[in-house]
Formats: sequence, C-alpha cells, structure tokens
Amino acid sequence: MESKSNILILTNHFYPEEFRVNDIAFELAKRNYAITVITAIPDYPIGKFFSGYSLIKRRRERIGDVRIIRLPIIPRGSGRKLQLSLNYLSYLISSLFLVAFHALDNDYDAVMVHMTSPFFITFPAVYLKRIKKMPLILWVLDLWPESVEAAGGIKDKNILGLLNVIVKKVYQQCNTILVSSNSFKKSISQKGNFEKKLVYFPNWADSIPAIDIDKQYKNISPFSNKSSSDFIFLFAGNLGEAQNIDFILDSISKMDLKKGVKFVFLGDGRKRAQLIKKSNSLGLSEICYFPGRFPQTMMPYFMGHAEVMLASLKSDAIFSLTVPAKVQFYMAQGKPILAILNGEGAEIINRARCGIATKPDDIQGFQNALSLFLGYTKEELYQMGENGKKYYLGQFDKEKRLDQIDGLLRKFTNNNRDIR
Repeated sequence: MESKSNILILTNHFYPEEFRVNDIAFELAKRNYAITVITAIPDYPIGKFFSGYSLIKRRRERIGDVRIIRLPIIPRGSGRKLQLSLNYLSYLISSLFLVAFHALDNDYDAVMVHMTSPFFITFPAVYLKRIKKMPLILWVLDLWPESVEAAGGIKDKNILGLLNVIVKKVYQQCNTILVSSNSFKKSISQKGNFEKKLVYFPNWADSIPAIDIDKQYKNISPFSNKSSSDFIFLFAGNLGEAQNIDFILDSISKMDLKKGVKFVFLGDGRKRAQLIKKSNSLGLSEICYFPGRFPQTMMPYFMGHAEVMLASLKSDAIFSLTVPAKVQFYMAQGKPILAILNGEGAEIINRARCGIATKPDDIQGFQNALSLFLGYTKEELYQMGENGKKYYLGQFDKEKRLDQIDGLLRKFTNNNRDIR
C-alpha cells in the first residue's frame, strides 16, 4: 500500500470558521494524504472564541482524518486596530514557538500556507522550509503591503518599503505561489522574477445542502412576508469599510423606486451599526433591511427569495485586483448579479453575461443598472443566472481546483522524497 504524503497546512483560520482551506484539508485527507493543520482558536467573524473552544479546551483535536493543532491567541474582538494588532501578534508569536518545537519531532513532505491576512503568518513556514528543506506552497488571497496601504493602516513610505522587502524575501522562498486572481500576478511579478512560480488558483463556492428551515428563521423580513410584487436585491457578506455599502445607500436614496423594491444586507461587520443608522437617516428604513448574520446553510433560503444579488467594493486600486469570493458563490447558485466593481471581478461578470457591473464611484451608472434589472422579465433574470452557473462550472468548479492542488502536491512530494 502506498504510504501517505505528510502535508502541513498553516492558516490562521480553519473549521468551524468558514474558509476554502477547509475543503482542501478535508478533501486531501480523503485522497490518501496525512494532513496536519496548525491554526488559531476559532474567533472569526464574531470576535470571540467559538462555543466549546478556549485557551485550554480543544487545543488539539481530530476532525475526520485531519489532525488540528490550535494556537493560543488574543481574540480579534470588534476588529479595531489595537485589538486586531494584538490578535495578529499573538498568532505570530504562538505559531513561531509551536512550529519551532513541532518541527523537531515531525517530518513533512510539503508545507502549504493559506494566506489571507496578515502576511507574517508565512514566517513559520519559511522557517520550516529552511531547516527541513521541504517545498513551500503559498496561496495568496490578500496582497501585501498593498492591502494595508489601501485600508489606511500604513501610509509611511519607509514602512511600506520595508514591508515590500520582507514580502519579496518570502516569495523567494516559495516553490509555488497560488493566486486567487489573475490580476495578482502583475503585482507579485513587480517585486521580483516570480513569473514561473505563479499559478492561477481561484476561489470556488461552498456546497450547501438543502435543509429544513428552523422555525426561528421563518419570520425574517422581508423574506417571510414577501409578496408576488416584491423585488429583492440581496447583499450577503461582511459589512465593512471595503464593501462600499454607503455608496449603495446614497444611490438608492436619490431614486424614486416603485413599491415593493427592497434591499437586504445580510451579514455582520464593523460598519453594520453605522449603516443601519445611515439608512434610517436617509429615510430608507422601509426598504433596507439588516437582519444580521446567519448560518451558511440558510443561504439557499435567502437567495431563493431574492431576485438579484449585490456585490460591491470601493474604488481603491487594490480592490480592482480582487475578485470577491461572493461573485463565484452567486454564480454557482445561479443568481443574476448587480456588481459595483472594478477590474477582474467586473470582467468575469461581463464575460459570463450573468449580470451588470458598474464602477464604484458612478452613481448614475449604478442607478441605471438597477433600473434595468427592475425592467427585466423573470425569464431574462433566470437566463442570466444560468449563464453564471455555466461559467462557474467551467472555470471555478471546486472539484477541478481540488484536482489541481492534488496534482501540484503529488509532483512536489514525489520530487522531495526522491531528493531525500
């Protein structure tokens, strides 16, 4: 019987948090890999440890065939700068110490880093690569230092220059750099000669089984009391600064919308309270709803009651390089999309013919697109959704991406064993 390849995955987010790296770990375990995940105690997005987890509870566990080691961290809290900084720093310190000792007694054929943010979660992997001579695969889902500059966290050119040097050094240590957006390739290539290391590895949508809806979720407006004349635009995801929800509220406040048009902003985030307050101040309380965050298994129910899905990001240059994961999710569910995006996200929607993409600072363009959607027939909306689903299956299907990472790992692990 063929021996299992030992793969270490480093990520600051893992199950029960909802991230694509979960699919990779659990699927690879089914494909005869021995998977170990070093991650943090789960706290995203609620800002506190999930029920059943603590600094002493469930620090080591096995879910299916995946071994999980959880690092002690300071919870991210409400996501303010100080709390988030302490959260990141505690993860870095914990991971460096644990990986240093863990590496003494454990041999792996490859290490993979699921890099959302911050970038320095890659440091323990670089350490392992150097002392164990194992392949390092980096999956980049957030560009540094561009993302922190765009978010307004760091503006000092000297600090940004230093971060660029550090990022370049890490990229040099990687055998392969997976990018979730083709637009990332240009940015990464500007830091060095990394073209041959870059591999396009886009997001995919979660598979969500149909479930019976709990009674507690059946009275959520405007879904529970929706009439045949209602037309619902639904945004699902984080309600933060980057998502540009203010723009949507400002735009629709200037429109004379027909009765029954409603906007639902499903999710939570640091701006939710402010957005509710703004919606009320603009006189939109009867057409805008902020019901909060719900289990992902509820999404088919909510999306089934919506006519059009919303996706939006601000106009910062960094966001034009990003494809929000919700775009693939909406497409997989066969829903038409009204997007307020620049760059690759807009290009995908246009190529798939699954909706309309407008620029983030173009109020008139967004209003015109919204009016067009209100004029489409049910058949036209359905066809847009089908176009998106077809494009998704051709480009972003989960099984194709998992086959891709499987093939990549087999190449590296076989080569690494030959060298040993």
